Amino acid sequence: MLMRRWLLFIFILPVFPCFSQDYSNEKTSLANFLKRMHNQTAFEGVKVVEDYDNTYLISALSLDKSKYKSDNILNRVAQVKARQQVSVFLNGSTISSDLIIRTTETKKRADSEIIIETTEILKEHSVGFVNEIELLINFIANTDNNKVVYIFIKRLDKDNNHSKYNNL
Repeated sequence: MLMRRWLLFIFILPVFPCFSQDYSNEKTSLANFLKRMHNQTAFEGVKVVEDYDNTYLISALSLDKSKYKSDNILNRVAQVKARQQVSVFLNGSTISSDLIIRTTETKKRADSEIIIETTEILKEHSVGFVNEIELLINFIANTDNNKVVYIFIKRLDKDNNHSKYNNL
């Protein structure tokens, strides 16, 4: 009786097709692709990346690791900067500019020297919240060993039309 069940199990199991998708393998392939792409031509900022089944919003940035006391602080700064980049990309920002021109004149006996100093102050203001952004990969930049490259990812819904991002 036990042998019949075992044989039945062995012959029936291959009849039922099994389909599965491993999100981890999918993310690993995407991470390796983006790392190769970054090593070819370094990039920073927000991009929309599509594969056959999914659309992703990625945020890439690099930080100088010598400026931070610990890896925890470095990772937290990277996370906050990635959220800021994605927020500006999705929600927009307001940019203002102030131009300050200062002139000074110094007189010598026969000559007069005028020094003009120009300072421009740019301010960017953005309001928004970014949810569900996660670290995909971080690695040492191939051009500078002090730089750590971070690539964060957010999977975009299939239901939404993201074609407006494809033209950027």
